[in-house]
Amino acid sequence: MVIIQVYITNAYRSYEIADFYRAKGCYVCLGGLHVTSLPEEAALHADSIFLGPGEETFPEFLKDFRNKTPKKRYFSSVRTLEKLPPVRRDLIKREKYMVPNSIVVTRGCPHHCDFCYKDAFFQGGKSFYTQLVDDALSEIDRLPGKHLYFLDDHLLGNQKFATELFDGMRGMNRVFQGASTVDAILRGNLIEKAAEAGLRSVFVGFETFSEENLKQSNKKQNLKKDYELAVQRLHSLGIMINGSFVFGLDEDDQQVFNRTVDWAVKNAITTSTFHVLTPYPGTKLFQDFENQGRILTKNWDLYDTRNVVYQTKNISSEDLKAGYDWAYKEFYSWNNILKASLNHDSVKHQLKHLFYSGGWKKFEPLWNFIIKTEGLNKMLPLLESLLSKVKYEQKKEFSQIKTNSKLIEI
Repeated sequence: MVIIQVYITNAYRSYEIADFYRAKGCYVCLGGLHVTSLPEEAALHADSIFLGPGEETFPEFLKDFRNKTPKKRYFSSVRTLEKLPPVRRDLIKREKYMVPNSIVVTRGCPHHCDFCYKDAFFQGGKSFYTQLVDDALSEIDRLPGKHLYFLDDHLLGNQKFATELFDGMRGMNRVFQGASTVDAILRGNLIEKAAEAGLRSVFVGFETFSEENLKQSNKKQNLKKDYELAVQRLHSLGIMINGSFVFGLDEDDQQVFNRTVDWAVKNAITTSTFHVLTPYPGTKLFQDFENQGRILTKNWDLYDTRNVVYQTKNISSEDLKAGYDWAYKEFYSWNNILKASLNHDSVKHQLKHLFYSGGWKKFEPLWNFIIKTEGLNKMLPLLESLLSKVKYEQKKEFSQIKTNSKLIEI
């Protein structure tokens, strides 16, 4: 049996592998985001396909397979993370990874942005659900070392779950990275609880500064939110920021690249992830663009957020691609890395920013060498050191950050 998870930019390669093994008489199963988005396409290369999450459907398939009655298509309707068997982490070759302790304690996201690839994956059932807190804490407790990387789309998406999770993690002596929205960072004191539990770096989807772009994208959670206030709150807690930005939304113009890079440097964003708007199949954005005749190609290899695959507005596709490339080069120039570092208040945070951001982008040949010589895991102590807590000097006057609901004293 051959089982392949298919993402859009590995779709053609996945199909080649699937066809190769089917020709040898193997039973081939395909699942994942791309299969769920385009089941008819994927079904041509598989004996069975899986739509949506697999926690429920794969055990069902195994029973059918043993009984020699496997179905062509399996769909997940009951969505739960209760009573899952422990992850077989003994099968992972930990020495080959810099971050072997990756973990997911939720599925999906409570929001429904039009361009999000994940939304199509959860159609027909729950689009956001969590583990039991005790199960999540037990899984964390099984992981050796200090560092964790939460791959959840929105770790702070369920306030009750996240509160109990972070309360349970206090005293575990962990440092971790995760993802959140601007809205969750500004609301209540959940981000403080996350910091107390060990959150040291967070991925934040800023995406665009245009309210009209946010409305068109159905990114309601960012509307009327103060991005700079969210950044200040994170920095006051010693949390580094990986900011996500999308270029090519309909209200963007030629100045969007300069505005974005300037804002990110001014606000000391540690690392930035830039994207060319990509209309993934299965999303509302793709359907809208197809209805408007704006899809230029269905070569899935180009749907990597680095290429322009649709008809743009207000800015040419050539300028969009050039601006995207320029933004990466400019943001990660030594001049801007240093400038952004110096925009932090404490010397330790300045140094952390400099080493983390510089190391992320300016030493790629060294990283390639470390990977090829299988020394990546030896870099984990360095990562943990960079993620160590920033301690601010006690000041006579509290710095007050105003949120939607109250003043938080730092």
